[in-house]
Amino acid sequence: MISGAAIMAAPALSAWVPIHNWDKYDFGPGPKPEDRLYQGPFPQYAPEDFFGGSVVQYTTPGKQHVNCFGMGLTTYISGDYGAPSVPGESLETTIDKLFRFPLGTKIHIRPNWRHIQKHAGRLEFDDYWKITMDKAAEYGKRVCFRIMLNNPDTLENALPDFVLEKVPMRRLKGEWKGDPTQPRFQHEHLQPEYNDYLIGYFEEMQHLLADMYNGSPLIEFVDTNMYGFWGEGHTWPYDGHNFPSRKAAEDTFLKIYDIQQNAWTKVPLVTNVQPDYSRVCNSAVVDRSMRDHNWIRRDTIFVDNESIDAMSNRPPWCAAFVECAMTRGRLDNLVYDDAGIPQNEAIIYHAKDVGANYYSLWSFHSICAENLEAYYAKFPDALNDLASCIGFRVRPSWIWHSNDKDGNSNLIFGMVNDGIACVPGILRLTLFTDDGSVNISGCLDAGYPMTRGVRQAMMTLPAGVDWNSGALKLKAELEVKGVRYPVPFTIAQKLNPDGSLTIKQNING
Repeated sequence: MISGAAIMAAPALSAWVPIHNWDKYDFGPGPKPEDRLYQGPFPQYAPEDFFGGSVVQYTTPGKQHVNCFGMGLTTYISGDYGAPSVPGESLETTIDKLFRFPLGTKIHIRPNWRHIQKHAGRLEFDDYWKITMDKAAEYGKRVCFRIMLNNPDTLENALPDFVLEKVPMRRLKGEWKGDPTQPRFQHEHLQPEYNDYLIGYFEEMQHLLADMYNGSPLIEFVDTNMYGFWGEGHTWPYDGHNFPSRKAAEDTFLKIYDIQQNAWTKVPLVTNVQPDYSRVCNSAVVDRSMRDHNWIRRDTIFVDNESIDAMSNRPPWCAAFVECAMTRGRLDNLVYDDAGIPQNEAIIYHAKDVGANYYSLWSFHSICAENLEAYYAKFPDALNDLASCIGFRVRPSWIWHSNDKDGNSNLIFGMVNDGIACVPGILRLTLFTDDGSVNISGCLDAGYPMTRGVRQAMMTLPAGVDWNSGALKLKAELEVKGVRYPVPFTIAQKLNPDGSLTIKQNING
């Protein structure tokens, strides 16, 4: 007798992945550290007293906000409508104000394909893209982006004209009813036929972008463009898709994913964990992306069980982006629950529940700094709280010194994470001196330290080095797709100007 969840037969497809719980699911090995530090055990007492030693230094959590790769509140420059527009204000002024919103450490931009390319063979960016990249360099805030092939919120087709000349558009079954004053309810939402022309032009566009931005200090991640509306993997509420078969849809979108994976060799991809409402095999794409050590996102938080499970139980080295629109701070359109809590606040706290690395600062179809500021002025607490814990916040909570039985002088670091997300990649520790006489480096296992517990790692000092001289310093970096990014320790104790911690006894062992 079968009880519990029903057992479903898998379609005869080469890459289809049945629904599964994400906890303990085998996505294959995570990113492998090139030079793994010894991470225990560290016995101190007989009969296995190999290390000995005692605690010589500690740190405690700091409250500072940090601008660090792999995490952050993310200010939207464009969402569904293209360039932001404020009457009587220049585009550059509008974008500059959004960059200056204090809680945002990352920037998101989501242009239609036609906003970045007008002719085959070359990119031609609309002004809001160019201004955004210039401001990113000025303010030191990295940009996340997705190029949309389909956007139901604009009457113009998202595809460039030179693509539309070669690509037929197809009608889907069904109807999307709503407010006829809104663009999404004013047209038929025809979907492109994903023929050789479209895929060829798409590959060219991705590689042109990667030639400019793959590994650029301006870029945080690339949001993959997949099937349908906004590239999020669906054409809800329409039925089905416009492919001859589900297998054809699967093959197409695995190919489109591979194009992006092959182009962005130094930048993480972020893929929506959209359930497969439109039968285009999203599960296969997400599974492939996870095995390539990429990241995930979801475009709302009060949503299906599948997505919450994926976000909550993802592998520790995988970052998660929660995208939710905020109201504009007008008291007359706020929705409260029976505890008197605005729904915006509930959304923010639920982003914490899934352990988000990123959260959107986005006033939906009314993007401007004034809307963010108006909401933040009335309800600062939840956003301040999220800013103080989002992502990962690492520190060496314990530092032990040990003289082992072989006569080596060792420092053992008990690494802790005070954030709500594990480390989205590999954390590298480097022990060094300014004169270069000491430069020891190695990595923790991918995803560590996690959000609970202590990850210990040891470094052995060169002979004759005095660990307590005040010359030794410890720094951290995050490694993602072979690129290293500085990671500030979030501690209450004093850091050096370069963000490193001086090793100096501050406790009697």
